[in-house]
Amino acid sequence: MRRTGVLLAFALLSTSGLRAQDLGNAQAGLSVARQACASCHAVLAGQTNSPNRQAPSFEQIAQVPGMTVTALTVALQTSHATMPNIMLEPDELRDLSTYIVSLKDRP
Repeated sequence: MRRTGVLLAFALLSTSGLRAQDLGNAQAGLSVARQACASCHAVLAGQTNSPNRQAPSFEQIAQVPGMTVTALTVALQTSHATMPNIMLEPDELRDLSTYIVSLKDRP
């Protein structure tokens, strides 16, 4: 039975385009977002207006074509002229990216 569960999990991951290293904790990512990002970005589902008008909402970021946890993690490690250099631990970065991508295609 355990082997069947492992095979099913592997099949789901492989068909969803996710890899094991892409998996983070979206709930922990929301906590990071509230602490580190909410002063500039709209971080909650359904929020469209960011406190900083130049900062896209997290839902807008999630809707970027091809946006994945890996792509977002890399982007967040790259300097942006309009974004402060916020230093996050690798697990915080992965969790934050997972949270943002979880907002994709929300009603």
